[in-house]
Amino acid sequence: MARVLIVGAGLTGSLCAALLRRELPRPHLAHLEVWEKARGAGGRMATSRRGGASNADSTADLGAQYVTRGPDSARRHPSFYEDLLAHGILKPLTAVLEGMVVKEGAENFVTPQGTSSIVKHYLKESVILLLGFQNFLCLTLHGSSDNTGADIFYDRQVTHIYLRDGKWEVCVNTGSSDQFDVVILTMPVPQILQLQGDIVNLINKSQRQQLESVSYSSRYALGLFYEAGTQIDVPWAAQYISNNPCIRFISIDNKKRNIESPDIGPSVVVHTSVSFGTEYLECDKEKVQQLILDHLKEIMPQLPVPASIKCQRWRYSQVTKAFPGNPGQITLHAKPFLVCGGDGFTHSNFDGCIDSATSIVEVLKSSL
Repeated sequence: MARVLIVGAGLTGSLCAALLRRELPRPHLAHLEVWEKARGAGGRMATSRRGGASNADSTADLGAQYVTRGPDSARRHPSFYEDLLAHGILKPLTAVLEGMVVKEGAENFVTPQGTSSIVKHYLKESVILLLGFQNFLCLTLHGSSDNTGADIFYDRQVTHIYLRDGKWEVCVNTGSSDQFDVVILTMPVPQILQLQGDIVNLINKSQRQQLESVSYSSRYALGLFYEAGTQIDVPWAAQYISNNPCIRFISIDNKKRNIESPDIGPSVVVHTSVSFGTEYLECDKEKVQQLILDHLKEIMPQLPVPASIKCQRWRYSQVTKAFPGNPGQITLHAKPFLVCGGDGFTHSNFDGCIDSATSIVEVLKSSL
């Protein structure tokens, strides 16, 4: 019975977990773990929550803002969209987004419970019990107090991977380690290249050059949280900004998701331009936060003072150059299995992560 580790609880990692539960032959998978270096699931589909029980529903999407299904997506991945729509994870975007470029045949969807709800949906799917003829399979994820329906190891940043007697010994920054038969890496490509141990010698010269060619944009995002009853009087739910050197997107996030309620404090999301994010990438976040707020004041001078603010630095925001050929995954070692995937091997949207996760599962099925 194989022990499988997925590194990264973002969209690709959670999809891999769900697809493994659905599609792998039962005898081949007895135990599944997901390790995430952050304190919660979601990755770049992050939903930030204002602290305090009375503000439990005051949230803001600091990463992806909505999901777009183009004609090609509808043809290639209909079941993924149908599943999320049936569960109420996705709903059609009906709010006004000023300045949004509408592509012919495309449909846009929002997540009423925040974009991280997509990731949590797939993590929940991955732990459903499967009963077989003489044995049963339970995909277990350990260690989380987050109410996702799946337990997951948070605060586990992988630092080293060694090959020990036909298994992978995976070490984390706390000094602990565990052994697995299969390891799936779904973090951004630069973080894969930072890993130490035997994995360094498993990446050949050609692969290393190709991995080093993958690039990402950087940006900042602010989440501004307000007390219930605060009025933000603008005629739009979100707006793309073209004439500001700092800000490119502003969303009244609860309005965008059509969850306005007098009992829930509104939230505002601000995304910076890539050029601003790159210029201030290594700067102190508090100073960057104030710069963004100064620009926001110029655009929305009547905006109320928020009760709290979250500043998010996205070092790896979106893929600007993917792995050559967009293969979805690359296999670094076949026996035992070690594979890399994620949007760095396709492109930065929902369909890109589907492509990566499905390609990982297909190569794993053929190897077991």
